[in-house]
Amino acid sequence: MTERIRTVMRWTMAAFYIVAGAGHLLRPDAFLPIVPDWVPFPREMILATGVCELAGAVALLTVRLRTLAGVMLALYALCVWPANIKHAIEGVHLPPIPDSWWYHGPRLAFQPVLIWWALFCAGVIDWPRGRAAPRDRKSL
Repeated sequence: MTERIRTVMRWTMAAFYIVAGAGHLLRPDAFLPIVPDWVPFPREMILATGVCELAGAVALLTVRLRTLAGVMLALYALCVWPANIKHAIEGVHLPPIPDSWWYHGPRLAFQPVLIWWALFCAGVIDWPRGRAAPRDRKSL
């Protein structure tokens, strides 16, 4: 049963990252206002995140790359959190995304869940049911 849940979550996450990655690549300038000032080359960074999202989605669906993809997508979600925080705190308006705390509050609170999701659906962790079972390196 757990493996079926992981599979559904994996496909859902991959679909989410394909849509997000396409958005970053097709409309990078739309994301510029939420990039923190300390990030160098903001437009190029947005394009790079789009590529990372697409690569992560494909890797998540690839058995040999799944574990790596889960870890990298979890780290990715952690790394983009400052943009989400800036978006919320500075009240940056990015249509069609709502700019109220009814949107930003849950979005910010969901970021740790997104990190967990990447790790769980890739089989890196089993929490809340326990630790992930050790894997035979040949099966990765």
